[in-house]
Amino acid sequence: MEMQKKHETGSVMGFLSGLQAKSGVSVRGLMLGVVMLSVFIAFMATIQFSTPNMPDNDGLYHIKLAYLMRTESLKPAFPWLPLTILNAREFYDHHFLFHVALIPFTFGDLVQGAKWASVIFAALAYLAIWRLLESQKIPLAPLWAVGVLGVSEAFLYRMSITRAQSLSLAVLALSLNWLLAGKHKRMAALGFVYVWLYNAFPLLPAVAAVYTLAVWIGERRLDLRPFVYTSLGVAAGLIINPYFPANIVFAYQHFVPKLFETTAVSVGNEWYPYTTAQLLNNSPTALLAFLSGGLALGLSSRRADARTIAAFLLAVLFGFMLFQSRRFVEYFPPFALLFAAFAWAPVIQAALAEKKWFRRELPALILAVALIPALWVSHQGAQDSIQTSKPVGLYSEASRWLQTNTPAGSRVFQTDWDDFPRLFFYNTHNTYLIGLDPTYLQLYDTALYDEWVQISDGDVAAPSRRIGGIFGSEYVLTDLKHKAFIQEAEKDPGLQEVFRDDEAIVYKVVIKQ
Repeated sequence: MEMQKKHETGSVMGFLSGLQAKSGVSVRGLMLGVVMLSVFIAFMATIQFSTPNMPDNDGLYHIKLAYLMRTESLKPAFPWLPLTILNAREFYDHHFLFHVALIPFTFGDLVQGAKWASVIFAALAYLAIWRLLESQKIPLAPLWAVGVLGVSEAFLYRMSITRAQSLSLAVLALSLNWLLAGKHKRMAALGFVYVWLYNAFPLLPAVAAVYTLAVWIGERRLDLRPFVYTSLGVAAGLIINPYFPANIVFAYQHFVPKLFETTAVSVGNEWYPYTTAQLLNNSPTALLAFLSGGLALGLSSRRADARTIAAFLLAVLFGFMLFQSRRFVEYFPPFALLFAAFAWAPVIQAALAEKKWFRRELPALILAVALIPALWVSHQGAQDSIQTSKPVGLYSEASRWLQTNTPAGSRVFQTDWDDFPRLFFYNTHNTYLIGLDPTYLQLYDTALYDEWVQISDGDVAAPSRRIGGIFGSEYVLTDLKHKAFIQEAEKDPGLQEVFRDDEAIVYKVVIKQ
């Protein structure tokens, strides 16, 4: 019996040893990873479930489309925005793999599934950052990794949204891990996957280019393999794509107006920058971490290595992007923290080599003391932000009325472009005029977009003829805040009010020409 137990124990240890040899992850590392993941999940869950509502509108669209992908097809027909560049013929799911990743969360209540998905995906991103720090043997890696939860309340809020940004951050952290480990060929596969995951795929070649530059600066060695492999993977993902060539056209249409014509094209608030005061208020720890990294470089007797230079350049790149658009707040704070961790590593290693226990423990003590208020402030700020979210049931009754009382496929004219995700979530029976991004209608037909703006703003008298004729809409949905439009609608005999509650009004177009 004892021989059998010894044999079984030996077999288990042999298996674990073999697993460690193949993966490079020790049993201790695996257990620590589980602990870290649990901490990340618990922290994000306390933010996410501090309200029953969704942090933003788009999460409702993403979880509903994932549900349709599960129940209908991985490439479901998309008839819901016929007068935009996402019409049925040109539709491109630029978050395809993100929607695939959401499918397991579509069993049961979709809102709860979307909220749990945001928690899990954010935790995976943080875990990728921890794994990067561990792989680089950064002293106090778990503490630095927990620090990502305290760098910025705006960052935590963005990570709480059911969108692809969290998985995108995970990919970028993984890419830096592989680049620093010299696993350049893997970047081709990662580039391919990233294209299918998220339309921010240009970020990955940018990371590879920055790493190449860092190696040249730090080691005077030009190695183009990382950039070449990454670019090849991205190119393959664009060409070998279920939506090719519509994906190429969409990428051009999606990026160019926002990059070069932000004053001429109406876009969502996330494409505009924070003011300096807002940034100092919502991301002070990230800014302090970045500045502290510069201090650490001054204190260290060593020359900055390639990984520290790479982290610095990436923090600068994402910082520049953040100053251009607030949507990039999901990248600058964690990379500012990574720069600080890499820059302080030599200083902390020297302290850990001290003989006196107090000096050895001092870095951990300082880092822990700094983390406590940062975690509290960021957590409370993120909770406060998420609790200002719109009610999850907004427009549910209006949508139910439309679904019950209108012909299938009849087009609804909305006075707000960002109402579409909620209407789509509650009602795929109708089709809609505009949604996801106002530029999608504007790029499809500029004159039509301008007409929509004028009508929605209440600048057009008797709008029913244009709504029914030019837009082919049979119904109108407006919130109660569009008072100028409502005044014109009430005077228009061609618009008949058929539904009203304390959230919205629905009109039927009774004059089409």
